[in-house]
Order: sequence, then C-alpha cells, then structure tokens
Amino acid sequence: MADDYVGYENSLISPAIGAADIIPSDSVALPKTTRAIYVGAAGNLRLQFMSGEVVTLTGVQAGAIYPVRALLVLATGTTATGLVALR
Repeated sequence: MADDYVGYENSLISPAIGAADIIPSDSVALPKTTRAIYVGAAGNLRLQFMSGEVVTLTGVQAGAIYPVRALLVLATGTTATGLVALR
C-alpha cells in the first residue's frame, strides 16, 4: 500500500506509527518509550516518565488516549486495563 506521507517528518504531533499491548510491571521497562497510551478500561495509571518522575494519573477514562512519554507502567497502583502503547 502506498504511503502518501512517506516524505513527511514523524513528530510527536503526527499520528502513531506503531502500537503494542502494555503489561504493567514494577521492574520491567517498556520495550520502547511511548508517544501516548490508549486506555481500554477506566482506572488509575501509575507510570514513570522519561524524566524519571513516577506519578499516578487518577481516574483515567476508557477510550481515551493520553499523550505521555512513559518508560514504565507500574503494576502497583495501576488499575486501568486494556492499555496500549502508541509509538
């Protein structure tokens, strides 16, 4: 399939070009830093940003995409499910 946008630079405001299911873990980092995280079912999302800061996003909504550059999604404190890393 032809890609009409192949000559355009990929940036943080352009659409995602890849995705992977997230399995939260307190010790295993994500294979690649996220551009955003899609939430399938509402809850809390505890993550570590590229800066090293660890925060809990309380009450994330189902069906929402959160533009976060995360290295790790922690199992402890994360109750949201159906998480997908967008790259």
